[in-house]
Amino acid sequence: MTPFGEYLRRLRRERGVTQQDMAEAIGVSQAYLSALEHGKRGQPSWPLLQSITGYFNIIWDEAEALQQAAALSHPKVTVDTSEASPKATLVANRMARELGELSDKQLDAVLAVLDE
Repeated sequence: MTPFGEYLRRLRRERGVTQQDMAEAIGVSQAYLSALEHGKRGQPSWPLLQSITGYFNIIWDEAEALQQAAALSHPKVTVDTSEASPKATLVANRMARELGELSDKQLDAVLAVLDE
């Protein structure tokens, strides 16, 4: 699941909306909406984000949070290390291989380092 998928699912559940009802209302298939929530599809388009914010009637901070979650939710990331050091290439490759095995605590530590 991506940050966007998690956010979208939370919005739906808080408001008691099924995937089918939401999909019909915003003009996508239930399968597509499910794939977005589970991180099986790429980032949603700007028009789709606008449809979602309109559907949930969210504005300002919450709409911005949804957009930020979408921007950080590409499930297949490409990292170009051609201009980076050998150590950076090593880190990128290790992260790609081992990311799924890290615990939430370890991921929080990685994020803390990146936020410094």
